[in-house]
Amino acid sequence: MDCGVPFCHWACPLGNKQPEWQDKLYKGKWREAFQILDRTCDFPEFTGRICPALCEKSCVLKLSCDEPVTIRENEAAIVEAAFREGYIQPVQPVRNGKRVAVIGSGPAGLTVANQLNRKGYEVTVFEKYELPGGLLRFGIPNFKLGKNIIDRRIRLMKQDGICFKVNTLVGSDISAKEITSTFDAVCIAIGSEVPRDLPIEGRNLKGVHFALELLSQQNRLLEGISIPAKNIISCKGEKVLVIGGGDTGSDCVRTANRQGAASVTQIEIMPKPPIGNNPATPWPMYPQVLKTNSSHEEGCIRR
Repeated sequence: MDCGVPFCHWACPLGNKQPEWQDKLYKGKWREAFQILDRTCDFPEFTGRICPALCEKSCVLKLSCDEPVTIRENEAAIVEAAFREGYIQPVQPVRNGKRVAVIGSGPAGLTVANQLNRKGYEVTVFEKYELPGGLLRFGIPNFKLGKNIIDRRIRLMKQDGICFKVNTLVGSDISAKEITSTFDAVCIAIGSEVPRDLPIEGRNLKGVHFALELLSQQNRLLEGISIPAKNIISCKGEKVLVIGGGDTGSDCVRTANRQGAASVTQIEIMPKPPIGNNPATPWPMYPQVLKTNSSHEEGCIRR
């Protein structure tokens, strides 16, 4: 790959060894590529689809000629080959006699459950919503992460021996005292569910919603979960304003377009990104400017 000194693994929050598994992929050694990837990433089928790919932003080829290696796509290809070829099989280790409760089944909860199960603990995951997955399930739109991908992993984790209890709110449906008396340890992985508000005049007017109110409801509707008619948020025929230009904002843009919005306008406080490989905005400053993705190509005015 002629990386010279690679930066992709340094930029990766998980510490993935991209140069190593991409070299194996290049040589056609798919099993070995997956084994290297699996050491640092529990769910590459998720990250290979939804990660913002900081590795690509810091790729040597990105910095030198603005044509980075398609690392995220390669990651997804490796794990899909692993599922297809049977490299991924249920893991049922020798149990150590300890029981752990994991509260929350989002990315953090699933990772904790997976790691502890491999170490021999009996893990029970408690989820307050209808289905496991947390933001993977009810935050990220289906056009970015098909829920069949989540279902496939959950089935595998159940075969591994992990127990999932949905529609179970700890502190209500089951007491904290019962949890602590039943399990040897408890991991709280409930995420951050308090959105950043904008305390300005008109904030409480009808039709002003937090992003996840729209996104989670849309995902529930696509799952066939019933929503009372009075609570349904619909962008059909509406002039939609999205405040915020990050990934969540772009998800709202794309969702609004799919619901048939009359128009979508997105406003963002960050500056416009440079055109092409602008040396005046090198890594790591580039990811801090306003990003453009395929959501905006579907139709959106950006300010």
